[in-house]
Amino acid sequence: MQSSRGSHRRTPRYWSDYLLDWRTMNETRLILTCGLPGAGKTTLARHLADSRDAVRLTSDDWIIALGSNPWDEATRVAIERELWHLTQEILRRGLSVVLDFGLWGRSERDAFRMAARDLGFGVELHYLDVPTHELWRRIDERNAESPWDSFPISRAHLDEWAATFQAPDAAELALFDAPPNSG
Repeated sequence: MQSSRGSHRRTPRYWSDYLLDWRTMNETRLILTCGLPGAGKTTLARHLADSRDAVRLTSDDWIIALGSNPWDEATRVAIERELWHLTQEILRRGLSVVLDFGLWGRSERDAFRMAARDLGFGVELHYLDVPTHELWRRIDERNAESPWDSFPISRAHLDEWAATFQAPDAAELALFDAPPNSG
């Protein structure tokens, strides 16, 4: 039996084998990470992609790989728009996607949640709430490493971003789906 992922599976012998395939197909999800720089979003996104057999799309990775500056807002908007188109195609093919965009505003998170639900997919939000002093400690370390040494974040930037960040509250978090098997 050929799966939607292109790999070969054994031929089902029992009705429960078909049920398992149906459940797996219905667990296709859009998985969003949310938090400020240094919160651990990309580390979490890598873990979620590996553990959930999902595709990870991190906008910073694409921006830097294309030779752009991560602080160029026009480039970020264009790349994230294209990654969203790619995300929709991947979801329709039955694979979950981890979008690692930061999602600092409620309206951004709402838009992704509603669009994925309109396509018939569940949506998870993984919010990383890290104190500013710990964010700065992590960022300061990261600023010394490539490629971030070419695009360092200042403490003033972090403080400015922390002031504008719209953290999801309990009511917003309740609008998203719990991860499968989370009880």
